[in-house]
Parts: sequence; structure tokens; C-alpha cells
Amino acid sequence: MDRVTDGFGAESPQSLPAGFDPSARGPLDRGTAIAVLHRADDLLEADDAPHALALYSRTIGTSDRDVSAAGFYGVGNALFRMDREDEALKAWEQAATIGETPVTYRAWRQVAAARVRSGDLSGAIDAYRECERRAPREHKAEIASRLGWLSKETGNAKAAGKYFARSRGDTLPTFLTYLIIAVTSITSLAAMAGGHVVFGQYIPSALEQQLELNKFAVAQGEFYRLLSVTLVHDPNDIFHLLFNMYALWYAGVLVERMYGSVLMALFYVLCGVAASVASYVFGGAASSVGASGAIFGLFGVVLVATRYHHAVLDRQSRAVASQVGMLIVLNLVLGFSGIFNVDNSAHIGGLLAGIWLAVVIPPTQVQTLASGWQGVRGAARGRTQLVGIRVLGVAALAAVIVAGVVVGTSQWNNPRPFNGTGFVPSSPAARAAPAAQSQLAIR
Repeated sequence: MDRVTDGFGAESPQSLPAGFDPSARGPLDRGTAIAVLHRADDLLEADDAPHALALYSRTIGTSDRDVSAAGFYGVGNALFRMDREDEALKAWEQAATIGETPVTYRAWRQVAAARVRSGDLSGAIDAYRECERRAPREHKAEIASRLGWLSKETGNAKAAGKYFARSRGDTLPTFLTYLIIAVTSITSLAAMAGGHVVFGQYIPSALEQQLELNKFAVAQGEFYRLLSVTLVHDPNDIFHLLFNMYALWYAGVLVERMYGSVLMALFYVLCGVAASVASYVFGGAASSVGASGAIFGLFGVVLVATRYHHAVLDRQSRAVASQVGMLIVLNLVLGFSGIFNVDNSAHIGGLLAGIWLAVVIPPTQVQTLASGWQGVRGAARGRTQLVGIRVLGVAALAAVIVAGVVVGTSQWNNPRPFNGTGFVPSSPAARAAPAAQSQLAIR
């Protein structure tokens, strides 16, 4: 039941004065008027529309615009219950046009629906456009979808396509993905250009050595390398950079459409760091370079968002999403085949992080199967629960990352006696470091 007073926030209704007569005339103070509206809401919920109509009517014309608009809105609701829809439409139009009030958005929705029922599709489009301007975030996709169907019904295919795209979130700018690609490409190319050959051996540039995932350097406190590794690629193979940037574009644009730029940035950073921590704990001693750990995380996000949350996407996005599972399997098989010196730990760590984040955080910029069925009255409670789940989910992943850093640092930076004369790191991988330092793992 849509209560008129839902828009008045935390204002507590006072009791109606003893012997209150709704047929009397004269000004009402705000407290009394809100009490009248609450009583009218109760009567309408009890299917006593005539008495509710009398109380709603009593608040019309008061000096408080919010109260007066609410009165008109309530009158429209009561008249609609009494099958007097033409009169109800006029009351809703008064509520919608009296000014910006707590009921303006809801009044425009009622106007739009009434115009659809009467066959006035052009008028309904105008009303839904007013709704779109005022709609809360969780309703915008629904309103855009209705505008799409009305535009299609009236023969405006171009507008229909625009509104349907907006309902899916496809019109959101995906600048962050392109910004990451640009920054990564520039940094990687600069690092490649600084390398040189000495006595037939390639020496990476200072920039490459400064940003790569060097486990011994991380153990000495250079934790920035857990993320900076995503900015540099194999200095001997330009295709490593090109392939990763194509994969980033392939998955990143879709993730940004489904989640927006802020969550896309959060996913990329957390998956990149989680991938590095997995390599730090389970990988070998060789330094590693590349962004594919973070990209695997984005693949995991797409996989879960489309198959678990069932995000509503356009045809092109669905085609991209349908191939993600195969790409994950193919890349993992290639990594474990031994053909390339791949940092498999980083790939798996990033993938698991992305899957986890997408499980706890459903898409926020497009409709999903669940959000499409969510009731309006449960929206506020749903938002609160969603925020709590997001915070707990991200905190859990952050805790795992921190624990991994502690374990990895202990392995790479905690020596123990050997032969009474020297020391070796406690980790078997770290003890193999002298033979592995000349290699470079790609990711």
C-alpha cells in the first residue's frame, strides 16, 4: 500500500484532536494536517475509501505546500479506489504540478499510468519523462524501460533504443577502462624503451625493476609492488602488453557498464592486489610482470554477474559474457601447460577474488533477475542490506589479503640457520631464488 505519508520521513504523527470534524473549514497547523493524512492512510488501507477521501480533502489548500500536495495525491488514490479514475487523474496532476514535494515523483507515476490506461501514450511519455528526472536510483532503469516501450509503441524506434539502452545501463560512460589501458600502455612502453643489452644479456630498465613484483623487495616493505606490477609487461614481448590490454578492454568495459566506474576501480585494485598476494605466497622466486591477475578478476566478475545474478544486458554484451567462461578455462590450461613461464598463482588468485566480489556485490547499474522483481516498499531495506553485505564482503577479502601479506613476508624475509655459517629463507620457493632470479614470470 502506497501511504501518502511515506514521504514525510521521521515526523511522528500526533493524535487527531478530540471531535475533529473533516467537514469543517479553516487553517490546519502542520502537525494536525500530518495526523489527518496518517488517519486517512489508515482508512484507505482498511478499504474505507469514502472516509479517507474526506480526510485527504481536508488538507488540500493549506499553506504548507508539502501537505497540500499530499492531500491531492491521497484524494487521487481514494478516488481511484472508488472507480472514479477521471477525477483521480486530475487530483494526481494537481499533486504533481503544485511544486517539488515528497509526493511529486509518485504523483507523476500515477499520472503516467493513468494516461497509459486511457490510451494517451504521448501524454504518458511526457509524464514518465518527469518521473525519470526525479526517480530514485533504484527506479531509473524501470522508468527508462517503460519509456522505451511507449516510444516503440508510438513508432519512435530511435528513442526506444535509447531508453532501452539506458534501462540496461549501456549509456554509462566507460572512461575508467580506457584510462587504465592508457596509463598501463604508456608506463609499459616507457619501461620497455629503457631496457638495454649488455654482453648479450637484456637488462630491464630501472622503471621496470622499480614496478615489477619482486618478492624480496616486497618482503622488505615495498608493498606498492603488489599493485604497481599491473603497470609493466614483458620487456621482450610487445604481444604480452597488447594481449592483456585487449583482454582488459574486453572485460573491463562490460564490468564498468554493470557496476559503474567506482566499483570497477575497486574491483581492479583488489583483484590486482589479491593476484600479487597469491603469487607472493604460492608462487616461485622469479619476479613477475603484467596485469592479467587483475584482468582474470574482471573475468570472474563478469562470469558471476551474468550467470549468478543474471544481469540484463544487450545482445552485444551477452555475446561477450557468453565467451568469458571459455576464455578463463583456455588461459588456465595454457598457463599450466608449461609452454609459457606464466604466474599461475596470480591468475588463480585474481580470478577467485573477482568471483568472490561479484557474489557479494550484485550489479548496480543494470537490472538483474532479482532487482527486476524487487518490490518498491522493500527497496530501502534492500539497499541497507546490500550495503552491509558489500562492506562485509570487501572486508573479508581485505582480511585475506592482509593475512597473505603476513604469511608471504614471513616466508621471504624470515631466515633460519643453515650449516652454521649462512642463512636461507624459510620458504622452499625462496631457497630456490638464486637460480630463479634471472627468469621473469608473466601474468
